[in-house]
Amino acid sequence: MSDQISIEVVYGLPDRQSLISLVVAPETTVEKAIVQSGVLNMYQEINLQENKVGIWNRTCKLTDVLQPGDRVEIYRPLIADPKEVRKLRAQKAKDEGRANKITGAKVDDAKGKEAT
Repeated sequence: MSDQISIEVVYGLPDRQSLISLVVAPETTVEKAIVQSGVLNMYQEINLQENKVGIWNRTCKLTDVLQPGDRVEIYRPLIADPKEVRKLRAQKAKDEGRANKITGAKVDDAKGKEAT
């Protein structure tokens, strides 16, 4: 068995991203890898008690043990609830006549009926 495993830690903002490649000991947890990567020093806004984390786009716990090739991702908090945004967008389409007010289906402008 190898003495070390290779992993990556990533964090991104709209204008800047960091991908840090690391070699860590087997049985290293997600939290230990994040601390070892130095990303917490680079981005003061990261709070591991608030920010969710994941491995390859699947949320995980800070205590999860890493496997060779894992990519640890630190997620930023959402600015808006996606469900609420979709709801507002649908209501706007109905108000503007681009969607049927009852079914929500797209309206064909030329015929004034639901598009098929």
